[in-house]
Amino acid sequence: MQEHRITTPGPVLDKQGVITPGYSEKSVLTYRRRDIKAPFYRIKEWDFYQVSDGEKCLQFTYGHASYAGQVGIMLFDFKKGEMIADINKLLAFPFGSLHLPENAEMDSDVRYDKGGVHLRFLVEGNRRRLTFSAPEFEADITLERKNPYSLVINIPFDEYKTAFYYNHKINCMTARGRAVYKGKEYCFGEDAFGLLDWGRGVWPFHNEWYWSNGTGMVNGKIFGFNLGTGFGNTSQATENMLFYDGGYCKIGRVRFERQADYNQPWHLYDEEGRLDLTLDPLYDRTTRTKVLFIDNCCHQMFGGFSGQAVLDDGTVLQIKNLPAFAEHAVNNW
Repeated sequence: MQEHRITTPGPVLDKQGVITPGYSEKSVLTYRRRDIKAPFYRIKEWDFYQVSDGEKCLQFTYGHASYAGQVGIMLFDFKKGEMIADINKLLAFPFGSLHLPENAEMDSDVRYDKGGVHLRFLVEGNRRRLTFSAPEFEADITLERKNPYSLVINIPFDEYKTAFYYNHKINCMTARGRAVYKGKEYCFGEDAFGLLDWGRGVWPFHNEWYWSNGTGMVNGKIFGFNLGTGFGNTSQATENMLFYDGGYCKIGRVRFERQADYNQPWHLYDEEGRLDLTLDPLYDRTTRTKVLFIDNCCHQMFGGFSGQAVLDDGTVLQIKNLPAFAEHAVNNW
């Protein structure tokens, strides 16, 4: 497929509130909440960070669907199949009061501090410091970008013109720090990497998607990938991209094949023969949210990815048991 790469700066939404479809490898367009023409109660904004190594994962969530928001943290050991901590605070009717940044790459300082729960995302250049504290829990993680490229996608929806999804995913960040829960320390060291999933948009009430993301070492260099399908009109751009040794490769449509049992192997491959990966799941991090009008369910499967990826120059990378995840989400929100 022929994808539209966005290279000219401009607004994410035009004067009619319609998105310019396409992708970029950096923040090129400018997102402004005030440009949205859809009803305010349909706006969704979030910052989601994930830190993982070969056995455990730490997830920070801060965002809203206008009529409901969430601030929380989750720590689990996917190698043992054990949930360690799940602390979430629901925010009723925030209506944009979280003041999330309008750019994923510019310096920013996001804070929440109420009711004994503290969260802070501090972005300064290539470094991001993530802190969270609540009764019996604290976390302090520093992420550092090792690849200047990332995946930015702007996609419309066929259901109505003012629906859009503006999403920025940043891979290939080293992660250092720790979490402490009930006095026990969980450290993230040399084999830990971070991910940012930064989303802004308005879309139909019912939606479904597949998403996979991972970062690890291949041949002594940092390799990462972002893969997805099923969400919005992707005729102008997909969210599929590979990262390796400070560079990136754009790939086309990717298929996700799985069995009815989520714990059976998944097969992920593209239509052009550039990517062929098999996920052997170890842990199903299932989340279900049912509050007000929200009814969401997501199976996020953690495990080892094996197979191969072909770079733009023809180099074939052999992937062997790289820790990562693939998920299937069905949402009404």
